[in-house]
Amino acid sequence: MVESVLRSVEAALPVKPVRAHRGKSARAEPVAALFEKGRAKFVGAFPDLEDELAGLMTGGGYEGPGSSPDRADAMVWALTELMLGKEPRVPRIMQL
Repeated sequence: MVESVLRSVEAALPVKPVRAHRGKSARAEPVAALFEKGRAKFVGAFPDLEDELAGLMTGGGYEGPGSSPDRADAMVWALTELMLGKEPRVPRIMQL
């Protein structure tokens, strides 16, 4: 569904479908290490995302706002692709 919504805005938008094999907290651990080492940072204020990230528990579980940390998980997938993939890439901003 998400892919079809994105493609309705821009048909040529590069979209990579992913499938989770681990829990959200486990997927977030390598990305958290990037922030701890200073290799990643937020530019601007993202209070809803930061609240969700703070609710992720080591070893699994979630104790943040809402029933699921969807914003946090989307950020984790994006940084994993950009910085922890086979060939780290420089992020670009695409004007829609």
